[in-house]
Amino acid sequence: MTMQDPRDKYRDEEVPDQHQEQPGLTEQTLPGPDHGEKTYRGSGRLEGRKALITGGDSGIGRAVAIAYAREGADVSIVYLPEEQEDADATVALIEQAGRKAVALPGDIRDEAFATQIVADTVEQLGGLDIVVLNAAYQKDRDGIENLPTEEFDRVFRTNLYGMIWTARAAVPHLQPGASLIVTASIQAFSPSPSLVDYAMTKAAQVAFVRAMAEELGPRGIRVNAVAPGPIWTPLIPATGWEVDRLAEFGQDTPLGRAGQPAELAGAYVYLASEDGSYTSGAVLPVTGGKHL
Repeated sequence: MTMQDPRDKYRDEEVPDQHQEQPGLTEQTLPGPDHGEKTYRGSGRLEGRKALITGGDSGIGRAVAIAYAREGADVSIVYLPEEQEDADATVALIEQAGRKAVALPGDIRDEAFATQIVADTVEQLGGLDIVVLNAAYQKDRDGIENLPTEEFDRVFRTNLYGMIWTARAAVPHLQPGASLIVTASIQAFSPSPSLVDYAMTKAAQVAFVRAMAEELGPRGIRVNAVAPGPIWTPLIPATGWEVDRLAEFGQDTPLGRAGQPAELAGAYVYLASEDGSYTSGAVLPVTGGKHL
């Protein structure tokens, strides 16, 4: 692969006016996100591993699923039922890499479901070595006085409750060398007022990662987070922003553009692989140069 100027990568793609309802779908996201379908090349760094990815149908989750499969892992993805079309495409990409794929539709706001996905993954893949807690929900907020209780409850139950329920169920199945990886955010460190409830959950996720790294380290289980900056996924046009904000999304980074899901895949591979064997309790920024 030839070296490229990171400022110019993807820059020519304009963002048209678009509006989606949550959770957002890949086909309706313009320009289409790059998940590494044509570019990610594996080298066997996760050969034989078993991975569970929440929010694995699209965006960052799909990019991680592609990378893990091409690195030799079998992959189970969790997604909302209305994202079935995206999930089918991700399953096909995993299987094209010659790995086993498991599709688990449901809502991780439901404690029983968020717990059951672990047992289903262990049963269908024959074990569990990597857990990527990636599912998330965000929405633009027009002032805290206009923040409905049912909305911040949805954010907290998706981003925190579901994460904890799945992690709690997963830990007893994890052996030394296993890895828990949380998708945090630059919002944990530099919160936007219009994403206040989302940012609060991301800050809590960082605390979770640091505490769990201390708790699980003596058992040989590593716990880390990736903190994305502005990444172009279906979640973004479904956040509720106006066309001008969408068009400017990511342009305030030092690299001058939004990132693509494919540009995060390597971070998740590193944290799950033996390359990251001495990395735990870390928050790895992939932010286009923005500081955490």
